[in-house]
Amino acid sequence: MDELNTELRVLQSHLDNLIDCVRQNDIKLHRFQTLEMTMLSLNSLRELIEQTLQDTRQVFELDHVSLALVDDKKELRKFLEEDGLPPDQLAELVLLESASALEKSFGRLMRPYLGPFRREHCGSLFKRLPTHPDASFALLPLYRRGRLLGSLNLASENPARFGVSMATDFLDRLSAVLSVCLENTLNFELLRRTSLIDPLTGVNNRRFFDQRIGEEINRVLRGGSCLACLFLDIDHFKRINDTFGHQTGDLVLGEVARGIRSLLRNNDVLARYGGEEFIALLEVSSEDKAMEVAERIRLHVERADLTSRDGRRIPVHLSIGVATMEPSQWAGDEKTYAAKLIDLADRALYLAKGRGRNRVVSAGLLRPEPRKTAAGTR
Repeated sequence: MDELNTELRVLQSHLDNLIDCVRQNDIKLHRFQTLEMTMLSLNSLRELIEQTLQDTRQVFELDHVSLALVDDKKELRKFLEEDGLPPDQLAELVLLESASALEKSFGRLMRPYLGPFRREHCGSLFKRLPTHPDASFALLPLYRRGRLLGSLNLASENPARFGVSMATDFLDRLSAVLSVCLENTLNFELLRRTSLIDPLTGVNNRRFFDQRIGEEINRVLRGGSCLACLFLDIDHFKRINDTFGHQTGDLVLGEVARGIRSLLRNNDVLARYGGEEFIALLEVSSEDKAMEVAERIRLHVERADLTSRDGRRIPVHLSIGVATMEPSQWAGDEKTYAAKLIDLADRALYLAKGRGRNRVVSAGLLRPEPRKTAAGTR
């Protein structure tokens, strides 16, 4: 009888352990499904990268996670910088110039690597490696439609966490889902930028500017800063085309756009407005600061060493009109003030041209009517 009771207790213990394992797996499955749904709902590369790194580490209770992405055309770096996430500032993100290192790690069959640290597999995929000498790794290929997009890299200080004999169902599914999300996101980013980027200069187009100006007005109203609008026009651009040819004129447009962009911050808006005209929106502390930035841009373009294909120097100058919005208790809507701000900067540009070109002119501050309240106007 005692032996029977002992066996029953042992069986009960095994059953309790199995039930506990089932519960734990249910919890993990729920977390994993939530992670999947979150990934599938994201719309930008920045969101996908940040959410993947954060959620993967939490869901799988890992010590280290990194995401290595193939960026042979430098497009991903540009996308992230434009969205305010410089890749070099993200310790868990690695951008690779080619897929060759990953191809060696995963082989022709694109199988995950699970096991101990091996420099040929893990060395280039983590900016910061685990401190435990026997840490274990799981490297998951992100492969879609015959193209190796990158790898999701998991690491644990526990040597037994990832091993050759470990079942990889969850990891294979995670790799497949993330690969689909990454491909879709990259296609979306390319499509979005193709429709909103001026192909000649590489900066945003007027359509993008028209979409963003309302957002920028609302943002500075909430934050209390000023919003400066710069209207920039290349002086005597027709003369450049007539003297050096239209191909050289296109080169000048591209170089001027790059010069302007280099002196703006990542969150500033720059667009080609039409022809040889550019327009920019800057969050600044004052009208004087806006004028300072505009003058810096003008000097930069004036001093640029641009030459034609036959070696002749191309003199390039900018006229710039500046208008600045100062936050107040605003009345009306952002479309009204967007139109007023652009019109004011445009007038200042024509004043600059009328005063001899190659100069910066400010139209001053735009101060809309204060909002009326029940007690009257404040």
